[in-house]
Amino acid sequence: MLSTEAPSGEHAELDLYATPELVQALAADQQRAPLAVQAATPAIAKAVDAALPRIEAGGRLVYVGAGTSGRLGLLDSVELNPTFSWPPERALALIAGGRQALFEAVEGAEDEREQGAIDVRLHELDANDVVLAVAASGTTPYALGAVAAARAAGALTVGLANNPGAPLLAAAEIGILLDTGPELISGSTRLKAGTAQKIALNTFSSALMVRLHKVYGNLMVDLRATNAKLRRRALALTVLASGADELAAERALRDAGFRVKVAIVALRAGVGVHDAAARLDAQRGSVRAALAALAGAG
Repeated sequence: MLSTEAPSGEHAELDLYATPELVQALAADQQRAPLAVQAATPAIAKAVDAALPRIEAGGRLVYVGAGTSGRLGLLDSVELNPTFSWPPERALALIAGGRQALFEAVEGAEDEREQGAIDVRLHELDANDVVLAVAASGTTPYALGAVAAARAAGALTVGLANNPGAPLLAAAEIGILLDTGPELISGSTRLKAGTAQKIALNTFSSALMVRLHKVYGNLMVDLRATNAKLRRRALALTVLASGADELAAERALRDAGFRVKVAIVALRAGVGVHDAAARLDAQRGSVRAALAALAGAG
């Protein structure tokens, strides 16, 4: 029996608990998810380093999964644009059962191995693309079919599963084991298995974006300021990173089209926003390298 499907040896009479005890037990069991991700950090780091040159060359992130795993992949893909200005067309999410499966369970869709392969082939993957296939069991045919087709196309494949020895871990070029063990409610992998997947995906994509110079220090300096809240956040980040007062920071931000990195370089180096943008482009978007280059030129 798969570890994620095995009955838990704890809280065998869960249904008899008073509500405070019930909630405490469920919350406490979730604490095992971050521990599983911590144990997997060497594999996650390997995946980040392998993905980086492909993404720098113009590749796409392609998330693949069924059910909870597929929805978590979609969530990570969608959040990359507002957080890091990542182009939506370079973060794809393939889920067994298609769009309908985002809102309701599509029974049987995860069993269609060939459909996983078809969905990958429809997007014409190549050697620069990176596929993240997620499945708690690690046996989902849809995910396995997608990985096989992606490898045939030359893409980097990364498999995330919650069971030791899962086929998905062997099928992918890089396997990431998130060993969360049995669920407190037997087989309900939307619990700590899903939590571990969410943490692992966050960790992978955030680390990749740091390596792509979307972060300066620990500040999110490449966000898309598409609403009032994000414009306030962009202003606060510009003030923090540049040391300028709010008035100067807001003026620079507006001149820069609310591109935080451009405003920071302009303010820190005392140059116009057009020069700052050109310097950033020359340094592949790195604020730190652009400032160093400007200092050297001065």
